[in-house]
Amino acid sequence: MTPTNPPPVSTAGAPPSVVVIIPFYNGADFIERSVHSVFEQSVPANEVIVVNDGSRPEERAALDALAKRYPFRILDKENGGQGSARNAGVAASTSEYLCFLDQDDFYLPNHIETLVNAIPPDDQLFGYVYADLFEADADGNVIRTDVVKDHAKHPKRSIFDLLRYDMFVLPSASLVSRKAFEAVGGFDPQFMGYEDDDLFLRIFRKGYSNQFVDKAVTVWCIHTASTSFGIRMVRSRFKYFKKLLQMFPDEHQRGRYYLRDYLMPRFHPFFVNEAIEAIKTDSEYRGEMSAVLAEYAAIVFANPHVGRKAKLRLWITLQLLQHSTPGMVRFVGAMTRLPGIRRLRRIYRG
Repeated sequence: MTPTNPPPVSTAGAPPSVVVIIPFYNGADFIERSVHSVFEQSVPANEVIVVNDGSRPEERAALDALAKRYPFRILDKENGGQGSARNAGVAASTSEYLCFLDQDDFYLPNHIETLVNAIPPDDQLFGYVYADLFEADADGNVIRTDVVKDHAKHPKRSIFDLLRYDMFVLPSASLVSRKAFEAVGGFDPQFMGYEDDDLFLRIFRKGYSNQFVDKAVTVWCIHTASTSFGIRMVRSRFKYFKKLLQMFPDEHQRGRYYLRDYLMPRFHPFFVNEAIEAIKTDSEYRGEMSAVLAEYAAIVFANPHVGRKAKLRLWITLQLLQHSTPGMVRFVGAMTRLPGIRRLRRIYRG
């Protein structure tokens, strides 16, 4: 049953309108937990939309059964990923503020109330407010209660921070102004895993404000079936790297070398380590990971502002991996007793 608590009153005297959008893709095992958390809010949402992103018929039927018990709207579309599903939900809604929720996560009872109350009064360029999360396993068992504030800087104040580090602004713990969202064209649907960093960076660049609430509002359930794992995340990461490269060409006259100083320190360890892991496990994606590393290396080699030492070490790494067998990589890893990511950071730093 929908809570009856009245929403907080804005400075203009009218309650802010909020829509909650939940992308759904074959997630019948989790969706009831997510939906239930939305309808248990201390301040209710004005609209709740579950976007069926091309799920199997039996999974879609599970939504129909759930909708008989909870008053949410189902929106059907062809499969296009989370970003595409969220965009469709926004387009089908009318509320002034947007909240998102992944199908395997769930809100704490004061999610909407906390974020709405953090909207600055009379801020004509309000972009988004975001908060912390609980980390939990697939069953919702809490692992830690402060994820966001332990990573990166909050709130966001510098484009250099946004490029050098993962943002740790998660859609499931955010409230976004429709005005800002539409001004940047919403989520870029080519990404699966980096669509959130991309969206919030573009909102920042448009001059919209952001606020951080040092309080958990969502339970983030991480498991091997989530978007954070697997080949889709690897592909998305490389696409995002290349998009940032196009958005931020080096500015020699201003002494700003984006590839060397921000993008390489952030992404280099991932690209090399993913290639190592693919070889070590003899993954079916070994060729693809090697191709990603080779393309990344070509970009680095072509940049005149990256030092010779860094280029040489990357070239040596590339040559070694191209001629390594899974057994050789496993042997080196066992001998050094260092995780791949740490070995590669040493290679990069020299």
